[in-house]
Amino acid sequence: MAFEATKREWGELYAFFRLLADGYVHAGTPDVKSDEACRFPVAMIQREEHDGTRRYIVERDMIHIQGENMDKRVPREDFETVADLILNGLRQANSEEVTSPDGVEEFLDEVAIYNLEAQTDDRTDFSVAFYQTEAPLTGFCVRSRFGTMLPLLDGGRSANFKFEQTGVKFAVPTVNKINAEGSENDVIGRMLMIERLGGTLKYNDVADKIFRSNLSMIDLHMGRLLGEMTRLMWLDGITRVSELTEEIKKLNPLKIKDELITKHKYYEYKVKEFLLALAGGMRPAKLYNGTDSAIAGFLFVTAEGKVLCYQRAYRQAFADFLFANTRLEKGSTEKDKYGFLERENGVYYFKLNLKIGLLKR
Repeated sequence: MAFEATKREWGELYAFFRLLADGYVHAGTPDVKSDEACRFPVAMIQREEHDGTRRYIVERDMIHIQGENMDKRVPREDFETVADLILNGLRQANSEEVTSPDGVEEFLDEVAIYNLEAQTDDRTDFSVAFYQTEAPLTGFCVRSRFGTMLPLLDGGRSANFKFEQTGVKFAVPTVNKINAEGSENDVIGRMLMIERLGGTLKYNDVADKIFRSNLSMIDLHMGRLLGEMTRLMWLDGITRVSELTEEIKKLNPLKIKDELITKHKYYEYKVKEFLLALAGGMRPAKLYNGTDSAIAGFLFVTAEGKVLCYQRAYRQAFADFLFANTRLEKGSTEKDKYGFLERENGVYYFKLNLKIGLLKR
């Protein structure tokens, strides 16, 4: 009997099967192409299943599956066939939910896979040993352009920035009028109304003390830098991180020397360090001390079905990929508690939320 799963779930399974079928994966370039000169042989994949840890060892013609309740060999060509079936199903699907293509469910039963998304506590999807089975494992997250991708940063209200409302002291009825402006998500409408009435929004601080400290690990002024990028996203409609960074270089909110901006590429460097920290598992509400997490890279499924490998070991390529392929997104104002004037110790503040996702194309 056929079953349904999300494109994200199918994307993870597709990447897993494709690596086993091919026995290798190409490094990805910053512009999401395959680096033909850099190919990593896959010796073994370790994945968490309903019955514990499974090892999928790549042999010449077979995949040797080892687990607590399993020890069998399955032809590699079977994994290739099913990977192709999943890819065709993803290409043809018009909604986020995709019905299992004919033949896929039977194969999943044969190899005893009952969870399309791996059951891990460390936020990885599975781990890969390159070159030989005894090699250190590299933990990967799968991101697929076929479905909705999990955000790189979705920190909720912990990822809010505070802007102090200055210029004019608004009476309570005026504040109420501003907060009632437009629909609930009309953040830009309220920002422009504050401006029309003579007020200004001046960056104040990171709202959450843990996120403030986490950002300080990258740079003591990282909060201001990201706060100004978030403000620009709303006011100018620019969403790409690379384009926002270009605008920040012109504004120079940190008032640093031109030499640092142009020769050292200070702003690009700081943004890339932040993106790498996010990719490695940094979260706003959890203390970050710079220690590497289990997540060591991304396996990125392109719209053509290619699986590209970005990993911490190839740091510059990973950083350049993130810089060129991320954007700021608009989260829910109700859920993330931002976009309204709020009184705190006699002062009005306006919060903006930072949410970062990967580009769909």
